[in-house]
Amino acid sequence: MTRNIKTNIAVAAGTLLLTALVFHLSGFGLIKEILLILSTIIAGIPIIMKAIQSLYMKSFSIELLVSIAIIGALFIGEYVESAVVSFLFLFGAYLEARTLEKTRSSIKSLMDMAPLEASVIKNGEMVRIKVDEIEKGDRVLVQSGEKVAVDGKVVAGTAFINEAMITGESQPANKKLHDKVYSGTIIDNGYIEVMAEKIGEDTTFAKMIELVEEAQETKTKTEKFLEKFANFYTPAIIVLSIIVFIFTRNIEFTLTFLVIACPGALVISAPVSIVAGIGNGAKNGVLIKGGEIMEKLAKVNAIVFDKTGTLTQGKPVVTDIKTSTMDENNFLQIVAEAEIASEHHLGQTIVKEAKERNLSLSNEPEQVKVIKGHGIKAFIDGKQLDIGNRKLMEQNSIVLPNVMNTYATDREKQGNTAIFVAINGKVEGIISIADPIRHDAAQTIKKLRAAGMKEIYMLTGDNRHTAELVAAVLGIDEVYAEMLPEDKVAKVQELKNHGLQVAMAGDGINDAPAIATADIGLAMGVSGTDVSMETADIVLMADKLDQLVHAYSLSKATVRNMKQNTFFAVGTVSLLLIGVLLQKVFLAAGMLIHELSVLIVILNAIRLVSYNKKKSGSTLFTDVQTSGPLTEIKETRSAH
Repeated sequence: MTRNIKTNIAVAAGTLLLTALVFHLSGFGLIKEILLILSTIIAGIPIIMKAIQSLYMKSFSIELLVSIAIIGALFIGEYVESAVVSFLFLFGAYLEARTLEKTRSSIKSLMDMAPLEASVIKNGEMVRIKVDEIEKGDRVLVQSGEKVAVDGKVVAGTAFINEAMITGESQPANKKLHDKVYSGTIIDNGYIEVMAEKIGEDTTFAKMIELVEEAQETKTKTEKFLEKFANFYTPAIIVLSIIVFIFTRNIEFTLTFLVIACPGALVISAPVSIVAGIGNGAKNGVLIKGGEIMEKLAKVNAIVFDKTGTLTQGKPVVTDIKTSTMDENNFLQIVAEAEIASEHHLGQTIVKEAKERNLSLSNEPEQVKVIKGHGIKAFIDGKQLDIGNRKLMEQNSIVLPNVMNTYATDREKQGNTAIFVAINGKVEGIISIADPIRHDAAQTIKKLRAAGMKEIYMLTGDNRHTAELVAAVLGIDEVYAEMLPEDKVAKVQELKNHGLQVAMAGDGINDAPAIATADIGLAMGVSGTDVSMETADIVLMADKLDQLVHAYSLSKATVRNMKQNTFFAVGTVSLLLIGVLLQKVFLAAGMLIHELSVLIVILNAIRLVSYNKKKSGSTLFTDVQTSGPLTEIKETRSAH
C-alpha cells in the first residue's frame, strides 16, 4: 500500500470521527454510531489485512493484537473505542513512516546528487547524452555548476570541485591535469575534460550508495534479538489476555491489556537508531557497512595503525641520494627504470623523482621479481639490481660497507626510509625517502583516547628508527617495525587473543590481510576504493583522520541512542500496564500514549542524523606543534 493511499484512508477515518463527534454533540446518536463503525472499517481493514499477511508468513505482528482489539470492541458495542484505536494506530503508522524517512535523508540526498546527463565528445563533436550511454574512454566535458558523471582523470583544464557527497569535506578541492575526479561531485568553478575510467554502477559514487543502502538493511544483534523477542512476545500477550479475561470476565479490560502490551516502540527502537547512524556516517564521508559493524565499533578498545599513508601523508619524497662511484642522476635513472615495474609507493616515489629531473627512462626492466616486504630484483641493460631494505641485502649475502651502514642509520634516525641499491652484488648507493606525518594525526590520537580508546598501536614495514620517531611524536603506546604483511596479521590476532576488541586502520590494499583479521577494519581514503570497499568494514572516504574520530564517536552515540530507546519503550509499556491493572488507563487513551511513545523513539533517533562530534563539545583539529623531518620535509639533496 502506497503512502498516498494510507494518507487518504487516515484522512477519511479522521473526518468520519470528527463528524461523529459533531452528531454526538447534536444528539444524533444513531448517525454517530454508524459513522464510528464506518470509521472503524475504513481504518481497520488495512490493519487487519496486514495482520493476516503476517500470519500467512507465520509471524505474529503488532497488527494482530490491534486487529483483535478492534474486532473485540466492535463485538461489545464500544464503537468509540474501536474507531479511535484503529484511527490512532493507522495515523501513528503514517506519522512513523513520514518521520522515519528523515532518518534515510542522507542516502536520499546522496542519490539526488547522481547526474543524469553529460556532455561527451563523439566523432569530434560535443553531444549531450544520458549518463548510462557513456562508455569507458569517452572524453567527458564538465563546466561550472555541472556534476561529474564518471570516475576518471583530468586530461584538460582546471577546476575547484565540491566533493562533499563523496568525502564529507566541505572545502572544494583544486583539480588539475592527471588528478582523479569522481562521479556525483560538482564543479564550483572552472572547466575540465575527464577521461572516463569507471562508469555507471562501477563508479565510486554508485558503489557508495549501494553500500549504504545495504548497510541500512542489515540487522544488529540487538535487532535480531528484538525480532525473536517480538515473535514470542506477541503470542504470549494473546495467551495472557485470554487468562486475564478468564479471571476478570471483563472484555474491555482484556482488550485494553492487549493493546497496551503491543511492543511497537520496542521493536523499532534499535533499527531506527541504526538507520540514522549509518545515514549520518554517509553524510560525513564515513561508510559503515551495517548495524552490526556499528555495534562492534562502539566496543573497540584497541586500535592498530599502519604508518605509511595512514599516520603519514602517503606522499613520500626523495630527500637525499648517496652514491659510491656513480653520478647521482645516472644512478637515479637506472634505479627508476627498475622501479617502474614496482607498485610500491616508495618505488613510485623514486620514479617520480627521476621524471621531475627530466631523466630518460628508456630501458625496460627484465626478470623482475618483487620480494614482498623487502624490495625488488631486476635486470637493467645487463646489470643486476637489488633494491630494498637491509633484509634484502642480507638475504642475497650483499655486504654493507660501514660508511653506507652508518649513513643509512643516521638518515633513519632523522625519520627517513633508507633504500639500499646494489648493482651486480655490490652496494652502489642509498636513496633516502621521507613521508611527513599528517597534520591532524597527533590530535586524532588524543581525541580517540578521550572518546574511550584504551590502547593504540602502530605496525609498519618501515625501519625501527623512523617508526619509533613517529610513535614518539604522536604519543602511540607501542610500535612494531620492519613487519611483513603476515607479521601484521599475527600481531592483530595476538591482540585479539588477549581479549582486546581490535580495529585496524590502513590503506585497504597492502594491509588488507590485517584489516580482514581485526574485529573492525578501517580503510583510509578513496584511493584503491575497490579493494578497500570490499575488505574494510568502514571506509573513510576523505582520507582524513578526523573522520575516524567521528566514526568512533558516532558508533558510541548510536549504541547509546539504541539503549535509550529500548529503555524508554520498555518503561512506557510497563507503566501503561500498571495503569491498566489499576484501571487508570483505558483503551483509547492507552493507544494514544502507545503511539506517542513510538514517535518519541523515532524522534530521539533522528537526532543522530545531525550528530557531529566537533560541534557537540570538542574543538576543531589543530596542526601538530612539532618540527623536524617528519612534519616538514625539506629537500636536502647532495651532489656526489
